[in-house]
Amino acid sequence: MQFDDVILGRRSIRGYKPDPVPRALIEEIIALAMRAPSSMNTQPWNFYVVTGDALNRIRAGNTERMIAGVPQSREFRTGEAFGGQHRERQIGVAKQLFSAMGIARDDAAMRQDWVMRGFRQFDAPVCVIVTYDRVLASSDDTAFDCGAVSTALVNAAWSRGLGCVINSQGIMQSPVVREHAGIAADQVIMKSIALGWPDETFPANAVVSERKSVSEACVFVGFPE
Repeated sequence: MQFDDVILGRRSIRGYKPDPVPRALIEEIIALAMRAPSSMNTQPWNFYVVTGDALNRIRAGNTERMIAGVPQSREFRTGEAFGGQHRERQIGVAKQLFSAMGIARDDAAMRQDWVMRGFRQFDAPVCVIVTYDRVLASSDDTAFDCGAVSTALVNAAWSRGLGCVINSQGIMQSPVVREHAGIAADQVIMKSIALGWPDETFPANAVVSERKSVSEACVFVGFPE
């Protein structure tokens, strides 16, 4: 697959086939992802790749705690709720997804079921938990670097026919994730990435989120008019 095909074709996958993903293929994808740049070559990232019974225990624990009203315990800072145009974009993609899935605005049960999919890692056969070295936790470059490697990972997966979606819901109940993924104490949990073979019959997988234009995003300085 050509680079442009990967970048322009990739989309977030929220419905997966149950088929297992070979470990060797995952290792190949992660090796490609780790070519991502990092601040002064610190390479702060680590990956816990979970499948099978361990992943099912994380799904169950996440779901049970969220339904019981246990407060979320995400380890990486969440910041303030989105506002303005950022909130509008968040609402926009939610509308696209709900429309694709046939979830009505007043269908509270279906909307709740959709939310819980995130806590189940979207029922993907594999979950990649991205962590970073705790000794670098005060550096904003560390979060930037982990974002870079996560982007590289989802693109590498797409180039091999696999789909991903980066999400925070899957790691919001961090004690559950730590226990069943065996995450070391010197690591901070940052994100989870659902990974697997896309189910092309799942309606939400066809959604392509709207992107702002280059003219909206860029300021060019010193160029001829």
